Amino acid sequence: MDVTREDVLRCATLAHLSLREEEIEPMRLAMARMLTHAASLDDLPLDDVEPMFQALAHPLPRREDEPRDTFTQAQALANAPEQDRGHFVVPKVL
Repeated sequence: MDVTREDVLRCATLAHLSLREEEIEPMRLAMARMLTHAASLDDLPLDDVEPMFQALAHPLPRREDEPRDTFTQAQALANAPEQDRGHFVVPKVL
């Protein structure tokens, strides 16, 4: 599959990546290989393959949901690097 330099730069912009000039051509080749491989999957003979609804034939065993002792608020905050009025203090994300 043909991938242009502009395709690479557009994907880099969408992914918030800054590529150096020497990184663009190797990235273009890698993207072309991945897309060619993905396109080759269309050629697989899947007419007789039934759709799969779940990966495992049997559900995984689950443990019983039983109440048990938990941490107190003081124990949970004991190793917190910073706390304020009974809560963890974390850096702002936005």
